[in-house]
Amino acid sequence: MTINSINLVGRAGRDPEVRYFESGTIVANFTIAVNRRSRNEEPDWFNLEIWGKQAQVAADYVKKGSLLGITGSFKQDQWKDKNTGENKSKPVIRVDRLELLGSKKDSFNNGVSNNQSHINQQNPNDIPF
Repeated sequence: MTINSINLVGRAGRDPEVRYFESGTIVANFTIAVNRRSRNEEPDWFNLEIWGKQAQVAADYVKKGSLLGITGSFKQDQWKDKNTGENKSKPVIRVDRLELLGSKKDSFNNGVSNNQSHINQQNPNDIPF
């Protein structure tokens, strides 16, 4: 039996880079920082790759600093450098499931939701009690 499953909770290190293909497929790439148990240590950084509907969710709602939960699998991207001809590689987490873990307040602060701003602008005389 073989298992290749990764679960991480962390914060987006940057806004997703999103690419749309002529076929209608979409891919989003960004990084996630996951804190270690000790606060004195630097976080671990992971490259994420998300395809399809989950990529559209990332494009619409994930911003730098968003708290996320992901489930995915490890893969090793490999390519040949065009300039040097050297073989290159980098570890990537292919995300199968993306969960937005931040609160509505976090979403508002990241510019995702404007419902709260509408509530704050109401006239105090309109309060029904």
